[in-house]
Amino acid sequence: VQLVESGGGSVQAGGTPTLSCAVSGYTYTTYGMYWVRQAPGKGIEWVSSILKVDWTTYYADSVKGRFTISRDNAKNTVGLQMTGLQPEDTAVYYCVKDRTPYSLWHDYDAWGQGALVTVSS
Repeated sequence: VQLVESGGGSVQAGGTPTLSCAVSGYTYTTYGMYWVRQAPGKGIEWVSSILKVDWTTYYADSVKGRFTISRDNAKNTVGLQMTGLQPEDTAVYYCVKDRTPYSLWHDYDAWGQGALVTVSS
């Protein structure tokens, strides 16, 4: 199983970067996928989830209305479109896979290497 994020970097407040996660090594469409983040000096924070079987999506209150999760099953990718970024969104963003098929139980069993997003005011 391999998850590889791309698209991080430094942006100004209000910026609209998009992160992408390329997945390989398993039946991509079977498992729920997540974006989580870790701000400097803080723990892991769940950001968003998506389940392929019914395209259900969920968002943390801190990003709801600003971030959009998506998946392209033809390309085996999961994306995170971010808008209205603020300095408090500065974090390493990880693409994560659920352990159990067809579920969003937040049982993470595979992680990408992370993509740093730094937001300056």
